[in-house]
Amino acid sequence: MQRLIAFFVLAVALCHAQVPKPPWASSPGGAPKPVPHAPTGVPGKEAPDQTAADPAKEQTDSTFKVDVKLVNVFVTVTDPQGAPIASLTKDNFDLQEDGEQQKISVFSKESGLPLSIVLDIDTSLSTRKDLPFELTSARRFAHAILRPVDALSLYGFNEVVTEVVPFTPDLRSIDRGIERLQLGAATALYDALYLGAEALEPRQGRKVMVVITDGGDTMSKVTYKDAVREAQQAEAIVYSIIVVPIESSAGRDTGGEHALIQLSEDTGGKYFYAMSTSQLDEAFQKISDELRTQYLLAYYPSQRISDSEFRRIEVSVTDGPSSADYKVRHRTGYYTSKSH
Repeated sequence: MQRLIAFFVLAVALCHAQVPKPPWASSPGGAPKPVPHAPTGVPGKEAPDQTAADPAKEQTDSTFKVDVKLVNVFVTVTDPQGAPIASLTKDNFDLQEDGEQQKISVFSKESGLPLSIVLDIDTSLSTRKDLPFELTSARRFAHAILRPVDALSLYGFNEVVTEVVPFTPDLRSIDRGIERLQLGAATALYDALYLGAEALEPRQGRKVMVVITDGGDTMSKVTYKDAVREAQQAEAIVYSIIVVPIESSAGRDTGGEHALIQLSEDTGGKYFYAMSTSQLDEAFQKISDELRTQYLLAYYPSQRISDSEFRRIEVSVTDGPSSADYKVRHRTGYYTSKSH
């Protein structure tokens, strides 16, 4: 009888030892495999990934990965005078990824989608003269653009980057935060761009960063390349308002200024020069108008065999009146892996 009991105990132990672990529980060398990233803008949900669902395929073919993640492309279309075009349909758009035609699976006009805005305000010593006017215009912008479904987060940056107000639709909290902004010494512009994009990444809906600065960067810890990648990963649309007394003034530090221009163009945003309060207000008004007339084009990439982790997106407008004269702005592409 004791031998029979011992036999059953041994059999049960062997069965437990042979139960296979899930593919993310372990990997060669004992290091854990990462759980698939949640799709951008939908926190807490797993991205459908065919390789994660089929470990055998992942092991036998490590060079080919099938990823059916939906790619969102927010598009702004303007006429030659810069006025937004809001009357286009799905059939007016042509979308390509790495030169390959893509089928638009989702199309909508995005005036009703929740809007998350990071408002980055430069409070370095070089902005001392213009800061009061910048804050007044920023306050008017927040009051004009925010609806109950939207949220704004206020950042001030000088030698450090400070989140003054977390995401909220409450205008009184935003007003109080604007009043608390204080001058500093240096300028950590790229740090502000990076941290603002990082805060936007898990948000749902449209994600926008508005940066008010004189364009200098004197002490960031992250590089411009890091800031660009984070903005692309977050699907953030960057609008830059560059405040300078004279647009062509000699000796001005134009490194950060040119970086902002390029970042705005790469993310589908826009840059503005402002040399007065009226120009600040005008820039904010144009940003508001564009955010109310954007389009969403979303697609499942038809081909994912390129070795490059960056996929280039091209959108054009066809079959519309005067479509050849329209300017189409959108992010230039996306990364297939997260930066660390």
